[in-house]
Amino acid sequence: MTQQAAQALAQASSLAVFATMAIWYVAPWLNSRGRAAALTPLLWIHVFRYVALQTVSAQHAGFPISDGGRDEIISGDFAGAILAALAIVALRRRARWSIPLVWLLVAETAFDTVTNVMGGIRERLFGAASGVTWFILSFYVPVIIVSLGLLVWQLYTRRGEALLDP
Repeated sequence: MTQQAAQALAQASSLAVFATMAIWYVAPWLNSRGRAAALTPLLWIHVFRYVALQTVSAQHAGFPISDGGRDEIISGDFAGAILAALAIVALRRRARWSIPLVWLLVAETAFDTVTNVMGGIRERLFGAASGVTWFILSFYVPVIIVSLGLLVWQLYTRRGEALLDP
């Protein structure tokens, strides 16, 4: 098996496992909470996106990413981390702008994901990851994608619901 095939299999497996967990366990739990309390744990997953700073170390250790590609990944994920943290604070304060801020995070994350995939294709990075970078791509990125789907689902289906205690 090639490294590229192993990474693809790990990512697909993680997506399947996390999606199953989300459907069987997370979704029912989210539905038993108030709107703010349901959104908050999903946002916490995104707060740790600053882990993208690890790309600097990976590049130094031989990950063949350009400086521009590295900076694009870092800036997108760091922006997502900041938006998620701000949204958590806004939800805790029951600010009127908290839900638009969560929608902004959703849009930013979708854009960032597409941009990162296109950059990975352009720079032929698929299968080049190893170590911590491989772990992040194989496990953390699928969690982000599943949590993004859960955020959209919660935002859409509970759009008329008032914010309650987080």
